[in-house]
Amino acid sequence: MAAKSLGYRVVVYDETPEGPAVSCADLAITASFNDPVALVRFASEVDVVTVEFENIPVSVLEFLEKRKPVRPSSRVVLICQDRIREKEFLLSVGIAVAPFRAITSALQLKKALAALGGDSILKTAALGYDGKGQISLKPGNDVTAAWEQLSAPLAVLEQKIAFQSEASVICARSVSGESLCFPVQTNVHRDGILDVTTVPANLPESVASKARAIASDIAEKLGVIGLITVEFFVLADGSLLVNELAPRPHNSGHHTLETTMTSQFAQHIRAVCGLPLGPVMLRSPGVMINLLGDLWKAGQPDWKLLLRESGIFLHLYGKKGAKPGRKMGHFTLLGEGATVRDRAIGLRTLLSHSES
Repeated sequence: MAAKSLGYRVVVYDETPEGPAVSCADLAITASFNDPVALVRFASEVDVVTVEFENIPVSVLEFLEKRKPVRPSSRVVLICQDRIREKEFLLSVGIAVAPFRAITSALQLKKALAALGGDSILKTAALGYDGKGQISLKPGNDVTAAWEQLSAPLAVLEQKIAFQSEASVICARSVSGESLCFPVQTNVHRDGILDVTTVPANLPESVASKARAIASDIAEKLGVIGLITVEFFVLADGSLLVNELAPRPHNSGHHTLETTMTSQFAQHIRAVCGLPLGPVMLRSPGVMINLLGDLWKAGQPDWKLLLRESGIFLHLYGKKGAKPGRKMGHFTLLGEGATVRDRAIGLRTLLSHSES
């Protein structure tokens, strides 16, 4: 939608015939990511390729790179789609992460859990997101059972961090190497899924400035063209640990449709198409609330309960089939402070109650 608003023709390649983006595309190609004939056709239809999520086989992006510019590059996606490669890259450029160990067996897991000490989280190295593919562990837990439950050939064990808050920064980087960071935002997760994002983050400017500097540094050293979202743990002393990277528009930035001068989606298109980056200052503070499939358990929620409120912007994604934990939409409430955040959370609670 952001691309079309700038006059571009959009071609969507998706393995799912009824993916949400299909309804907005000029052309939709439904085929396996490993279908060379379909990929050649796709490449012939476009001038530049970008990605909506990072769990695409890197071989597909390498195939397309021989034909058209791919932004972000296959190298960026390769690093960001694997937690171990991602953490090793960050350490290699001097950026702090939580202590971790790569795991390939139950025996390795047992040794790593003892070495890290305290509570840890076992995560699949690839494909896990929104709390999927993760198991919390304590010293003395049955590591053999945990390893069998995870059912992955490669995993990472991360030390649990006693953070004060979680924050994220979305950094855009253009073809020319210009970069701009959106305002720092505070995130709250529930069951491993983003629940609430507040902008601007309630952080000292010294901490926010440091977060933006780290995000810009990562964008440059990765060679990103497009967006890179950097998720942080903010510790009590104001220091920052990078938790995860995402080389694309990010759920925590959906509020930018209303809160900033240029949305993250428009900025991504500007970056990958070689246009100047747009201004990113706040038009208004705001709170974004995720709407998960749980809200649909008794049928379609009564959206009038939201839309009668002032300062509300509702976005539904057109996904087929609401499932618990599946992101089906979000809304943003403009305004600043704990009162606004509490009001936004209360409105979602009202929606859930309207179903019973």
